[in-house]
Amino acid sequence: MDSPVPPLPPEPRPRHRDRHGRGMRGPVAPPQVPLSVSRAESFRDLVQDSVERLERRWPQLADVDFVVLDVPVTQEESVPLGQSLSAAKDRPAQIVVYRRPVEIRAKNREERALLVHEVVVEQVAELMGLAPESVDPRYGQE
Repeated sequence: MDSPVPPLPPEPRPRHRDRHGRGMRGPVAPPQVPLSVSRAESFRDLVQDSVERLERRWPQLADVDFVVLDVPVTQEESVPLGQSLSAAKDRPAQIVVYRRPVEIRAKNREERALLVHEVVVEQVAELMGLAPESVDPRYGQE
């Protein structure tokens, strides 16, 4: 004997508003708008722009790892903005830029971009044993 098929449960109604009547929550800005880029991502972009600018003049920088860390792990009184580490047998040369100390010293995005570039140039110069002016002739002029 055939048993009766139970009816399907009703589909839930789509929600158009939240219970307070202000609409559904969504992103504040679409992903392509700069507002949705975090400060850390924006800072990494500044470092990458600086590295690409230097790599045109110094192709050997392609073998160097550029790393962004939030803060240095140091016991010193002065806080470094960056650090260069020579290559070892198990790792390539590395340049570290510390995000928070740089952000604290810069008042706006333009100053931050200039400071990031100066830190990268100084660390590349230290790694290569050159003067910063020879790494980037515009060093200190901007």
